[in-house]
Amino acid sequence: MNSGQYVFSQIVSFMSVYEFNKGVDRYQGNKNVRELNCWNQFLQLVFGQLTGRNGLRDIHTCLKAHQHNLYHLGIRQLASFSALARANESRDSRIFSDFGQHLMKRVSALYSNDKQQDLDIQNTIFALDSTTISVSIKLWKWARGKRSRGAVKVHTLMDLHGNIPTFIHITDGKTHDVNTLDLIDITANAIYVMDKAYVDFGRLFLLDQEQSFFVVRAKKNFLYDIFDTMSVDTANTNVLEDQKIMMGAQKSRALYPKFLRRITYYDIETKSVLVFLTNNFYESAEIITQIYRNRWQIEIFFKWIKQNLQIKTLWGRSENAVKTHIWVAICTYLLVAQIKKQLKSDFSIYEMMQIFSVSCFSKTPLTQLLSEFHPKQNVKELNLFNFS
Repeated sequence: MNSGQYVFSQIVSFMSVYEFNKGVDRYQGNKNVRELNCWNQFLQLVFGQLTGRNGLRDIHTCLKAHQHNLYHLGIRQLASFSALARANESRDSRIFSDFGQHLMKRVSALYSNDKQQDLDIQNTIFALDSTTISVSIKLWKWARGKRSRGAVKVHTLMDLHGNIPTFIHITDGKTHDVNTLDLIDITANAIYVMDKAYVDFGRLFLLDQEQSFFVVRAKKNFLYDIFDTMSVDTANTNVLEDQKIMMGAQKSRALYPKFLRRITYYDIETKSVLVFLTNNFYESAEIITQIYRNRWQIEIFFKWIKQNLQIKTLWGRSENAVKTHIWVAICTYLLVAQIKKQLKSDFSIYEMMQIFSVSCFSKTPLTQLLSEFHPKQNVKELNLFNFS
């Protein structure tokens, strides 16, 4: 990394302006633009995420105080607060979502050889879930949630290789989670891990037809017929039952006409009995339960981005502005994850975010900034924050 460059400029250099401008051209983002083009809008929002700014006015105030250094940061145009707000409202959010999808593909490839959470299996494992951001229904009228409340949902498919999201879809709070299964590209031989909100036998059968596997937590009220019962080692595992079943209800059997595997498991931590359904008859019942346990990595990811990115307080009220904001936050996370892998840093993504938040105006080379100290973490910090 060249010495003499500001840290923020060095961070920006890891992103491709060429790839970003593909989306700008596709959606005519810079048409009739005089004051603030899309790339500079994006950089100012990324700056806000990296430095923990509370809103657009906060971003503008901070950048204005350093306006003589902005050119060297890579920011060519300092627009007014109102211009930045109008850009978020009017510029097509697909510009930023397309660039986010480019970053997801790029970063996923970097983490493709990482181990999958102590699971010694060859299949790629994806966790599918959503997180909800609560908003005021009076101010965000388009974002309707349950019980007359406002909510925005971020539906996420995450590759457990390095815990990198590979698909994100942003909707209002009323959109049911299971609809996401209609939007994702299915990977053959991959395992999709989901909670019971995704139990839809017609959609699960389509996963099976695409030669992929699923592990999903069963609902309590479904009917089934037992065709075979496999032996389980109850003395050494917490698996209680391992059964080969067919759907009992006529409608459910029409939607899923093949055999399923039903596994009953006792969770010591919560002292509860969990029931899983899967079309995977190859792995042991204990491995299936371990696969589902790793679904919690996506919950940790959601908790992390809400705690360490500016995402709970939205920087706009229109649907377009909210999607732009969330996609920029995701791009920031992916950018830091990319830098961590390419520079082979021992710091966690959490620690890198903390370092960048106070170093954007420093001229220290990134290689020195991220290797000068060797962090010592306890086990809890590693589990929660070290998305490596």
